[in-house]
Amino acid sequence: MKTLGAVLAGGRSSRFGSDKAEALLEGQSLLDHAIRALEPHVDTVMVAGRAMPRQPLISDWPAPDLGPMGGIAGALRYAEGEGFDQLLCISVDCVRLPDDLRALLEPGPAYLASQPVIGLWPVSLRPEIEAQFTTSDDRSVRRFGYRIGARAIACDFAPPNVNSVADLDRLADL
Repeated sequence: MKTLGAVLAGGRSSRFGSDKAEALLEGQSLLDHAIRALEPHVDTVMVAGRAMPRQPLISDWPAPDLGPMGGIAGALRYAEGEGFDQLLCISVDCVRLPDDLRALLEPGPAYLASQPVIGLWPVSLRPEIEAQFTTSDDRSVRRFGYRIGARAIACDFAPPNVNSVADLDRLADL
């Protein structure tokens, strides 16, 4: 299966206080760390929700500032248009991933129970996620997954979750 990887980087970083994607960890941005973490698991890595040099813009759908669901919806639209079969997405602060991430999540739809933004979504779900936006104000990835019958995968991996500078400092100390 041809898999698009998407780093969801369109958030406002309101809890973080500045652009979280550009925050530095070990001298490199969280975005750069997330891209490198995702690369071994997919055929192509793209960034959703922000313009990137030498990459097409994957806009959140149907509009910016709708949280991870908007990024996933936009990335699914892009993946479908480019001939990908599935989307593996992570958040911009996910600088580490389990080595067996694809094996854990396949077959999709599935997501990590501890961090539902880390998920594998078949491109065929694009109409379902778009319907979520047109029929509900609910933007929860976990509730969307539950509604469509996605598997919530429990594993020992504890994904990083950087919502403050203090969280980033703790991550740097690990």
